[in-house]
Amino acid sequence: MLSVNTNKSAMIALQYLNQTNAQLSETENRVNTGLKVATAKDDGSTFAIAQNMRADVAGLQAVSDSLNRGISTADVALSAGQSISDLLIQMKQKALAATDSSLDTSSKSALNADFQAMLSQINTIVQNANFSGANLIDGTTTPTYSALASADGTNVITITGVDFTASTLLGTLDLTTGSTTALHTVSTAIATVDTALASLSAGSRKFSIQATFVSELSDALTTGIGNLVDADMAKESAHLTALQTKQQLGVQALSIANTAPQIILSLFK
Repeated sequence: MLSVNTNKSAMIALQYLNQTNAQLSETENRVNTGLKVATAKDDGSTFAIAQNMRADVAGLQAVSDSLNRGISTADVALSAGQSISDLLIQMKQKALAATDSSLDTSSKSALNADFQAMLSQINTIVQNANFSGANLIDGTTTPTYSALASADGTNVITITGVDFTASTLLGTLDLTTGSTTALHTVSTAIATVDTALASLSAGSRKFSIQATFVSELSDALTTGIGNLVDADMAKESAHLTALQTKQQLGVQALSIANTAPQIILSLFK
């Protein structure tokens, strides 16, 4: 039936063209964003899952930052401790030299001056062994140090600090009056420092191991998010080309359908 009021062919053509335009808009959005699920409107359940995973990744970044601070704090303490250990070895040498009964008073005084300077240097090293306000070798500021170990904040990794101050390790020593006592005390201090350094090193490794795990876990979650929401660009490119062709054909079909009522004019000539 020919009618000037109702053009069924044009209506059908317009419906299909609108569907094609909607699909084309969706595909263009995927191409522009690189995402097949960019908003909750695209796929509510998948978007919610991806958002939860993004929150976990963000939490793991905070954990990674905390662990890296712990690693740096421990590394500073280890470096300072090694310097103190080296000083103690030199001090032992001075103390041993001072036990030589053939030395005169002037020589012992010279040895003691060097010894006291090294003693003072130990405290200088301790005071400067800070990282971001934390000091693992002063024995008072930070007796323990904790870093986050999980994204929910319930787990932490703790490293125990030590006391490398000169007063704790050596007390008061004077080579001019007690070189033998000084030699024994310094030897004990060397053993104490070396044991403490081994403990600090083990703590630093705990931070490093957990940091590596957190990094790998974050990468895995990020990959999982991509699997959920990323668009297959090769597929979308092919789909875009097909829809563009379909759109052009739809426009032509609608144009043809719109010319149908003009046939009625020929009936009244």
